[in-house]
Amino acid sequence: MQNMSGGQTALGLDTNVGALVCYLNICIPAGLIYSIIVLATDKTNKLVRFHAFQSIFMLVALIATAVPLYIIMIIGVFVDAAIGFPLISGLSGLLLLAAVLGILVFVVLAAIKAYGGQIYKIPVIGNFADKFSG
Repeated sequence: MQNMSGGQTALGLDTNVGALVCYLNICIPAGLIYSIIVLATDKTNKLVRFHAFQSIFMLVALIATAVPLYIIMIIGVFVDAAIGFPLISGLSGLLLLAAVLGILVFVVLAAIKAYGGQIYKIPVIGNFADKFSG
């Protein structure tokens, strides 16, 4: 979309590195802490703020999808034991795997674009991030 590389964040990182670090929140909590710090301190840098919002929204979407599917999968183990076939736990496990892999693909794509200094909007989540970052 747009190339906004150049400059530094309020924390002293290059803009593209700062945008990339925001996506570490999927793997390690330091990325989430960094994203929150960026949103609190850096009011002018559109690139870093967009990627901070988008990474937080992606983490929320992952949690909102994974937790219910995991609970259904655990409950399904007991139901499946009664029917003798892993139907519920198997289907919810496959849905959970698909959701996690989908988020992982979007995280990698967005992190690569962020390091390149570009804004990459993930479907649905990217529009919310754009609205809140501007």
